[in-house]
Formats: sequence, C-alpha cells, structure tokens
Amino acid sequence: MPPSLRCCLLLQPRDFINGMQLFVRLILLYSAVLISLPDISAPAFNNQVAADAPSLVPLLFVTIACGAVSGFHGIVSSGTTSKQLDKETDARFVRYLGSIGEGSLALITIVAVSGAALAATPELWHAMYERYGEAGAATFVQGGAQLIETGWGIPLAVSTTLLATMVVLFAATTMDTGVRLQRYIIQEWGEIYGIGVLRNSVVATLVAVGCCLFLAFGAGGASGQGGLIIWPLFGSTNQILAGLTLLVISVMLIKLGRPARYTLIPMTFVLITSAWAALLKLIEWYQAGNWLLVAIDLVVLVTSLLVILEAASVIARYRRENLASETL
Repeated sequence: MPPSLRCCLLLQPRDFINGMQLFVRLILLYSAVLISLPDISAPAFNNQVAADAPSLVPLLFVTIACGAVSGFHGIVSSGTTSKQLDKETDARFVRYLGSIGEGSLALITIVAVSGAALAATPELWHAMYERYGEAGAATFVQGGAQLIETGWGIPLAVSTTLLATMVVLFAATTMDTGVRLQRYIIQEWGEIYGIGVLRNSVVATLVAVGCCLFLAFGAGGASGQGGLIIWPLFGSTNQILAGLTLLVISVMLIKLGRPARYTLIPMTFVLITSAWAALLKLIEWYQAGNWLLVAIDLVVLVTSLLVILEAASVIARYRRENLASETL
C-alpha cells in the first residue's frame, strides 16, 4: 500500500469519530435555539466601534472567508481528501457537504456570540463586544454552553465541556493534517530536487515535526507558544493561497479547453482583497518594528507574485495553442 494511502488507516477513523462528535454538538446547539428561541441583543448594524478598529474592507474578507474559500483546504483536498475517495464523482458530495457543515458551524457560532445567550441587553452586548478579541474561542464555548443549558437543561459545566472538547478536536485535527501535509511536501521536495533522504517517510516526518517543535519552543520558549507569534499572518496568507489554488485550477481548465471564468472571477477578487490586507498589515508591522512578520509577509507577497506571473504566462501559451487548434 502506498504511504499516501497507508496514512488513511489512522486518518479516516479519527476524522469519522470527530465528525460524529461535531454533528452531535451542532444538533444540540441548533435544537437548543429552536427550543429556547432566545432574543438576539446584538444590533443589526454596529456603529459603536473602537477608534482603532481595522477597516471593514479588505480585512473583513480575510477574517470570514476561510469558511467559504481556504488555501489550507485547497492543500487538504489534494493532499488527503482526493486520496480517500472511492471514485472521482464522490468529490462533489464530499466538498459540498463539507461546505454546508462548515457554514452551519459558522452560523451557529454567530448566534452563540451575538448575544443570544451571553448578553441580555444591547448595552451589555457592546461591553462584551470589546472583549471578543481577547476571549477568542472561549466566547463561543461560553455562549454555546448557555444555549444548550437553556434549551436542553443540561448543566452548564457539562455543556461547557462538550463544546470545549469540540474546539480542541478542531485544533487537533487541523494540527495533525497540517503536519501530515508538511511531510508530503518535504517528500515531494526530495523527488523534485533529487534529495534521496527526504523521500523516506520517516525522515520526512521527523523533519516536519522538528520544524513544528522549533517554531513552538524555539520561537516561543518554554511556553511552547511560538505558533502564536506568526498567527496574525494566517488570515491574509491563507486567502492568498486560496487565490493561488483557484489560479492553478484555472490553468488546468484552460489547458483542457474548458470555461475558466467560474474560477478566474473569484480568484481575482480573493487575490486582490487578500494581497491588499497583507500590504496593510505589512505597513502596520513595519511601523511597530515587528521585523519577523514583515519578513515573512514580504516573502509570501513576492513568492505569490512570481507564481501569478508564471501562471499568466502559461495561460497565454495555452490560449494561443487552443486558438491554433481551433483554426486548424
């Protein structure tokens, strides 16, 4: 069995268990909303924003777009998902159902943190809104747990544990998949550049895990929180990667002589907004003297530009070839 398929022996049962737990918690949350019918205290339009709040455009799109189009998911689709399908026609069902699941989670998250359970009045909601950035996932856990307690009567401590476990499961599966894909990429480097030692799955795994440990403890010290240092880069870089994924798909469609506007149009929007956001953050980090994030952001932008230029050259060549074949 090839290594890429052998890994699924552990990947599939783990993801199946996590998926079932996710569905159970989504059912609990949605049914709790239908049973309790909580009042939403959050305003439809929030005009009371802090003076230092970031601009709505383009940063809104790199904040919420991950559930709609994600570069990380693009890598997962080619790295693991495609290797687990029984047949190619299953891809549409898997991808659409995955998008519906993620969209459902996003919607109930908004309900959980929008004041349906956490704030009884708009004034209290505004007070809590100022702390959303500090609380992070804890806001969802707290709000969702109160929804479940109100709707189903499940003790708050139990419902909090249920949702906290769900958040941990998401983090664990993401970390596992990320390291797994990193190992694939390292092995591909070994193939491309003729580095025999990197083709070995054990060596590639050690290199991938070693890089993670170096980031966690080398940059973060004994706390192991080095990953949080580069976390501010995730939004824009993930969306740039999503745009490049759509670009690669567009190149493939054009090569096959098929319409590519369905990928080129969203690709253009995603790349413009994500590059715009990356440039804004680059200026902010430069002014703050955060040279590590400045350097990484510059590398991402320059590399992306080179990929775009190369893809544009390939697309132009394919178009000329398609026109020539049609003329003949």
